[in-house]
Amino acid sequence: MSTPGICYLVGAGPGDLGLVTLRAKQCIEEADVLVYDALSSPVLVGWAKPDAEKIYVGKRAADHALPQDQINALIVEKTKQGKNVVRLKGGDPMIFGRGGEEAAELAAVGVSFEIVPGISSTIAGPAYAGIPVTHRDHCSQLTIFTGHEDPTKGESSIDYAHLAKTPGTKVFVMGVARLREICSAFIEHGADPSTPMALVRWATTASQWTLTGTLGTMADIVEKAKFTSPAVAVIGDVVKEREKIAWFDKRPLFGKKIVVTRTREQAGELTRSLSDLGADVLELPTIRIESPTDRIGFAEGVTQAHEYDWLIFTSPNGVQRFFDAFYATYEDARSLGKPQIAAIGEGTAKKIREYRIGVDLIPEKFVAEGLIEAFSKDSVENLTMLWVKAEESRETIYEGLMALGAIVDECVAYRTVPETSDPNGSVARLKEEGADLITFTSASTVDHFFGMGVALPEGCVAGTIGPVTSEALRKHGIEPAFEAKPHDIPGLVKAITKYFAKHP
Repeated sequence: MSTPGICYLVGAGPGDLGLVTLRAKQCIEEADVLVYDALSSPVLVGWAKPDAEKIYVGKRAADHALPQDQINALIVEKTKQGKNVVRLKGGDPMIFGRGGEEAAELAAVGVSFEIVPGISSTIAGPAYAGIPVTHRDHCSQLTIFTGHEDPTKGESSIDYAHLAKTPGTKVFVMGVARLREICSAFIEHGADPSTPMALVRWATTASQWTLTGTLGTMADIVEKAKFTSPAVAVIGDVVKEREKIAWFDKRPLFGKKIVVTRTREQAGELTRSLSDLGADVLELPTIRIESPTDRIGFAEGVTQAHEYDWLIFTSPNGVQRFFDAFYATYEDARSLGKPQIAAIGEGTAKKIREYRIGVDLIPEKFVAEGLIEAFSKDSVENLTMLWVKAEESRETIYEGLMALGAIVDECVAYRTVPETSDPNGSVARLKEEGADLITFTSASTVDHFFGMGVALPEGCVAGTIGPVTSEALRKHGIEPAFEAKPHDIPGLVKAITKYFAKHP
């Protein structure tokens, strides 16, 4: 017996990932087939299962990857095959998203479907620009219309004479190409040319750009600024509120394009921190983490960890690899015994604590030399230590502790290799758009970045997390613009913010 399929018409929201609904995320994660448009963030597509069929059907004004009738036929066909289909659309699928047409097609053939609303750019765009679409001092009515009608209709069905006389705020989308015509139509039918007006491009994203003017001046402003779609337009006195409550584009890193070169698994914390400060973050992983060459040796180190006086961790990657292997072997945390735990950096210590394990030593300097210095304050002679490390790590810790009289064994937990895939097209975007800053969090991210054959864009600087990474950058002939202190992610974020405060 065949399994009945279902199609979810899902709103992806206006662009900010934080505005995607929990239901939308759940649908994407469970989809067998993901049919998505041009306004969907690549991150959303990445939420789909690895084996999900991903079909791009994006539309831009005159550039259609797939005509609407073929999209309708596609989602019907996939659903009738018993698949869990998600049709992912920017904003809300039922607000100028043709979701109603797609739902009608599904209903006509008798297949199951569900509509998952999303936050529309018609509301979110003005809000992120500091413009409330309703306000007690200005209006209590909101009118939303489209600036891009069906070209086959022959004549416009929009009654500009009625709109011009309608009180309150007017919001329209998909009208940048016809902006002069739309503004003229309002004025011709009696609207005051001095009525405040705003356009918000790429609303709710780090690329957001807001222009303000009036009905009479906006077309000229747009042409002079070479302002293009996608954008939301707002007409009405509420635009005046932007002067008082604009917030999104006043964040310290707004308008700065920053490249994160960490692994895909680790990029999240840095990306979130920078995005929260307004940066346009481009994730371009230069490395990925793989199992060590000597897997048996690693396994032996993990199973014998309880025999040591000290366990030393120098990175969150090492912590995760170690404890994943440990709990795959032992069911009880007490099997670890009673070794003391040392960690370089708060990030590493935080990762250890996630496994409900305490940390006994964090050196003041978050580098190998700082660890040696911390151990040198007391005698470690004849103490046994297991150093959980990356395959390509410097031997500074081993040599330094051995010189202090400790007995050190190395437990190689992982190795870093060049990242060869680029599913989000980040390399092409960097070459095309450039960037203000590229961040490096290890020597390997530096070496593998330049190994990709990608040069620093013109006007772009590089920032590092610490001295070892800085030295690696200098070997490639580039002086870092700054170095984080302390040498961890919060320290790096602080250094970035401080740098751009001095170099706006």
